[in-house]
Amino acid sequence: MRNTKLFVLGLFCLLAACGQADQSVKVDDAWVRATKPGQEVAAGYMTITSKEDASLFKVESDDIGKVEIHSMSMNNGVMEMRMLDEIALEKGKPYKLEPGGFHLMLFDIKKPLTVGNNVKFKLYLKDATGKVSTLEVSSPIREGEPK
Repeated sequence: MRNTKLFVLGLFCLLAACGQADQSVKVDDAWVRATKPGQEVAAGYMTITSKEDASLFKVESDDIGKVEIHSMSMNNGVMEMRMLDEIALEKGKPYKLEPGGFHLMLFDIKKPLTVGNNVKFKLYLKDATGKVSTLEVSSPIREGEPK
């Protein structure tokens, strides 16, 4: 019995140390653009608000082969897209990932992204001290921008 209690206590401490769920970050308006048959690339959007300075440095999904954080900007009349290593989240300031701006680029989509379904993302966040935590987000799949 004593060993069981120690095991449970140790497991609890391990999960707390790994930062399994970030309660200091809130995600709103998450959605993913639906794909057409054979399409292997799509985009995901959301608004992220952190209660403290932090950064989003990685995103994963079981439904997607690779997820990258991207920016889009107009440069000399040409739309440019760049992969980013991270996005700095300023305390209390909503950070919008939206069409035509910052967004998640989804590559090697494993199955069609159809309206009415969801894509589950795991966001990897780092606070100002370097502590890493994760946040699970379920994003509905839509035809176009939400109304």
